[in-house]
Amino acid sequence: MSKGVFALEPFEVRDIVVDGVQRTEPGTVFAYLPIKVGDIVTDRKVTLAIKELFATGFFKEIHMSAEGDVLVIRLVERPAIAEINITGAEEFDIEELESALNGIGLAESRIFDRAILERAEVELKNQYISRGRYAVDIVSTLTPLERNRVGLNFEISEGDIAKIKQIQFVGNSAYSNRDLLDEFKLTTRSFWTWLTKNDQYSKPKLEADLEAIRSLYLDNGFLEFSIDSTQVSISPDKKGIFITVNLTEGKKFVVTGIKLLGKTSVKESELFSLVNIRVGEFFSRKKLTESTGKISDRLGDDGFAYAVVKAVPDVGREKGEVDFTLFIDPGRRVYVKKISIRGNSDTKDEVVRRELRQLEGSWYSTKKLQRSKQRIDMLGFFSEVEIDTKPIDGVPDQVELDIKVAERATGNINLGIGYSTSERLLLSAGVTQQNIFGSGNALSLAVETGEVNQSYSISYTNPYYTDDGVSRGFDIYKQNTDVSSLSVSTYDTATLGGGVRFSVPLTEYDRINYGLAMEDTTTKLGINATQRYVEFIDLVGENTVTYKGTLGWMRDQRDSAIYPNNGTLQRLSGEAGLPGGDLTYYRLTYQHQWYYPLTEDLTMFLKGNLGYADGFSNKPLPFYKNFYAGGVNSVRGYRTSTIGPKDSNGDSMGGNHLVVANLAVLFPMPGTDGDRTLRMAAFLDQGYVGEDLDIIDQLRTSIGIGLNWYSPIGPIKLSYGFPLNPSNSDRKERIQFSLGTVF
Repeated sequence: MSKGVFALEPFEVRDIVVDGVQRTEPGTVFAYLPIKVGDIVTDRKVTLAIKELFATGFFKEIHMSAEGDVLVIRLVERPAIAEINITGAEEFDIEELESALNGIGLAESRIFDRAILERAEVELKNQYISRGRYAVDIVSTLTPLERNRVGLNFEISEGDIAKIKQIQFVGNSAYSNRDLLDEFKLTTRSFWTWLTKNDQYSKPKLEADLEAIRSLYLDNGFLEFSIDSTQVSISPDKKGIFITVNLTEGKKFVVTGIKLLGKTSVKESELFSLVNIRVGEFFSRKKLTESTGKISDRLGDDGFAYAVVKAVPDVGREKGEVDFTLFIDPGRRVYVKKISIRGNSDTKDEVVRRELRQLEGSWYSTKKLQRSKQRIDMLGFFSEVEIDTKPIDGVPDQVELDIKVAERATGNINLGIGYSTSERLLLSAGVTQQNIFGSGNALSLAVETGEVNQSYSISYTNPYYTDDGVSRGFDIYKQNTDVSSLSVSTYDTATLGGGVRFSVPLTEYDRINYGLAMEDTTTKLGINATQRYVEFIDLVGENTVTYKGTLGWMRDQRDSAIYPNNGTLQRLSGEAGLPGGDLTYYRLTYQHQWYYPLTEDLTMFLKGNLGYADGFSNKPLPFYKNFYAGGVNSVRGYRTSTIGPKDSNGDSMGGNHLVVANLAVLFPMPGTDGDRTLRMAAFLDQGYVGEDLDIIDQLRTSIGIGLNWYSPIGPIKLSYGFPLNPSNSDRKERIQFSLGTVF
């Protein structure tokens, strides 16, 4: 309420007195008051002053009066919020709800407003409704406190979660209800819904599902498909949700013509080759969008950064036909004047710039820009990489590139523990800096111990030993191997070595790797060692010096190094014990990985490994250079390294021929909302190890399901494999587990 001085004679203010304030400083009142000492006060000015003070929200009562030539302002402040308590909340963290209240202006130390309190109750209810708790009940209590303050308490009774009882479609004939439900993630109760919570209604999920239905129709010819309305109703007990989708399918349209209009620097025949949709096919929005995107990107490769491609249909409804004209406006050709890099407080500019394929002073290229982003991302120094193209005011043929990176920690001290069914307990410790002084060079010192393998190493790598990307690295290492815990013929080796290695880029995706190392190895045989091992030691001795040369080629065209869904990885490598050393041998291996996206969530994965090894210069192949197969990283369902020839004790000896193939379908684990760090796989594994190529009789096969998780404590692999054709001498191990790096 307010009171003013009305029907008074105007007077000149000689002083202003403020009374009644407790928390608000008088200076704050004077700052908002439109009347100053010396002003002539009128009824109109008093009314305006009262409105201005009310607008601050600080006061619930304002009284103004005149005492002679003194203006007296008596105020009653609104109370301040001293504390906010929320009880009964289990669905949400208290911090989430407090953040939601803060977003509408309700927080400690703020002025209390009952209207905002009512909005707060509505906001809290909306938070719960978004989680499917329609029966939520919220009671707010206001408690007066000393010094004109109040305490607020929200008592929440969450109620049960409302579950989807029915989803139905009206107007569909081309696709059955079952077909349309297959496109939905929201569903009624099923075996997985306790984990996925997809039987709980969510407006964002419903909108995503409706878009999936829309894509199904528009990608299969239904050009004029529309979703007319969606009704979501709740049962009287607020425990059941019923969803009804009303749609109009329309006709199925065939593409009868495609034209390109617009002048470009690219031949029309080349642009036509980028069009995915063909005359005589049913209309597909997906193919049309891909086509316009490819044309725009192709023009972008020639410097037309702002090319626009618009598809305009000419619809013949009676015949169900449609012609498309692709209007192409390439815009002005531009070149890159300047490239700025932000966010790299530790990493030197040159480390980022040497990965760029888009250069300053050259024509803008979409392809080079995309590749530049990939190469910066693959450095591993940054958690985020963004590249923005900015026009330059007044210069239409130039643009600037703004590269924004967010640095991540590249140096760490590791103390790790892991477990695998082959190595048992794994311990590791190390100091690694992948980006020394921001130079991009890497240095690591590592100690890794397991029941089978132990290693100690120092490594240094300069990825740009030369300006054109030749890398050079040095390694000093000590490795001990004791296979007595495995089902292989027993021996242990101790190796001390060091070497230098180089990697030379051939193309954007191909590299040649080569190196030279010297190794001093001491080999001890177990009591039950096979005669073949004894003969080898008799020939070369327990202590050997080897000059080891390596040569390899790698082509990596995967879309991600950690979570690939598309592309290939090929590795061809050779290792040889060179003449002049005690051991002369060679090992050749080839690996091919292929990823192909079947759907948005399903990826087909095929991996093949081939290996061949032998000795030369009248020296046999060292038995500890044999190939082995079986285990969580090879042919699952068989114990590690047990596939292949056995000695008289039934222990595996390995072989100089290796063939392993893995076929899998990768998919996200239900209930993880597509978390890329956690993927499952249904797999078929096959493997062979031997001294000849008698693969048919000795090929081992298994099927099963696996789980891969890049957890905060290291990579985790878990598999259940079922051997399909084991021999009596094979050792089966259906459940296999690995935590941490397998050495």
